[in-house]
Amino acid sequence: MKSGSRDQKIEGIRRTDESPTGQGSEARADAAYRFLRNAILTNEIPVGFQATEVEIAARLGMSRTPVHEAMARLQEEGFVQILPRRGILVKGLSPSDLLEIYDILIGLEGAAAERLALEGGDGIAEVVQELEGLTKRMELALDAGDMDAWADADEAFHDALVARCGNGRIRRLAATVSGQSHRARRLTLNMRPPPKQSAIEHRDIIQAIAAADPIAAGSAARAHRRRARDQLVPILRRLNFAAL
Repeated sequence: MKSGSRDQKIEGIRRTDESPTGQGSEARADAAYRFLRNAILTNEIPVGFQATEVEIAARLGMSRTPVHEAMARLQEEGFVQILPRRGILVKGLSPSDLLEIYDILIGLEGAAAERLALEGGDGIAEVVQELEGLTKRMELALDAGDMDAWADADEAFHDALVARCGNGRIRRLAATVSGQSHRARRLTLNMRPPPKQSAIEHRDIIQAIAAADPIAAGSAARAHRRRARDQLVPILRRLNFAAL
């Protein structure tokens, strides 16, 4: 927000109980990061929000140090911009930003699916079961009309695909951009047709991994992300969003 009182500027931030004073600095920084990231993803803290680290720390019941560390992580992931002597600004997400993000995700998740399929053997059964369980959660949430639960399960599927592939660099690179794609998908969720196709495409990925077919797994993962990109970007352009 660009104007108003201090309280109005930070009304989107509520004190969190995730960071008791007994925790170490690293744990408090992680709690602040998770709380603020989720608030940005769900638009509780909207684009254009601006506040100082001191204000945010007071609102969260923390010292300034863990909040500063959390803000550095959020800036690295593209959620905020740290303004010298003025605090932080929650950044928007333009269609061109989203295109670049999906270029990265298409490559990384395709590679992750290929690695999982190459792994094969008994160890992959647990991963397949996890991915199938998350896909089933998506279907149940969609049937119940609970789109927030659907989005949670969908995000967990993509996070698990990358996290379980065994390549730490893929996981770290994906973490810097995946949150922005989750943000765009959540904020446009009610502007799109019911996402029934997502579960079908997830199962294409799962089946290829289970069959130890890296070519099919990589192709299915990339095609899935391309379809999401091709659906989201025109919505932003059609609605003439300068930034999401």
